[in-house]
Amino acid sequence: MVAHPFVVLLVDIGNTYTHAAVANGSGIVADAKFTSDSLALGQAERPIARLLCQASIKRLDGAVFCSVVPGLNLPFKRLLREHWQCAAFQLTARTVTGIGIDYPKPSSIGADRLANAIAAHAQLGAPVVVVDFGTAVTFDIVDEAANYTGGIIAPGLSAMTDYLHEKTALLPRIRITEPESIIGKNTRGAMLSGAVHGYRGLIAELVRQLKRELGVAKLPVVATGGCAALMAAQLSMVRHVEPLLTLEGLRWAGLAHRPAWWRT
Repeated sequence: MVAHPFVVLLVDIGNTYTHAAVANGSGIVADAKFTSDSLALGQAERPIARLLCQASIKRLDGAVFCSVVPGLNLPFKRLLREHWQCAAFQLTARTVTGIGIDYPKPSSIGADRLANAIAAHAQLGAPVVVVDFGTAVTFDIVDEAANYTGGIIAPGLSAMTDYLHEKTALLPRIRITEPESIIGKNTRGAMLSGAVHGYRGLIAELVRQLKRELGVAKLPVVATGGCAALMAAQLSMVRHVEPLLTLEGLRWAGLAHRPAWWRT
């Protein structure tokens, strides 16, 4: 009899969107996003079923999830029990694995940031830094002792350029792309230069200061989020661009805890 290869659902529940993926022992097979409201409204079965169909999966052995919306945790667990007859393992500061935590109030760390740190450490060891280019640009730092030790938060690129558009009469809303030159030849070019080159400088300087504070000569950086590939293109310290870093961290956490919760 051929053993059933285990399959797990990975879910990152955010305020606006939920990012889900199907993974097996080798890695992530397929991923999709849907609105987080669909969990509250009991309408998430359909997008998850489409994801499983896309991956040619008929059975789930379990799920690993992180969430920044506590009110959606129970509806998600109920959905799994009712439609796929499996349980869910939740990544939190109490269940984190693969790294330690050296932080005054661990419960205040976003579980998605812990997932990012787990994945970065699994790929590159310690120390390591994750830079997530989302609504905010966030840094998450794992020190030489493999402890999550804190982070940095700055406004995101789009948040900054959108703010300039909203608060001024003549500056347009722009889409973040690679500037043609450091010197803008029009308003759009000038805004792009300030955003892209300016944020590259911000990242390089913060990494330089992190090296000094951590007392290390090398500090690899993993980038994720919407603008990660663009920003990493001219940042030599960025070792990897991982669009699915949070979900990869959940996969690593699930593998570590598999005996306790996974259906076999």
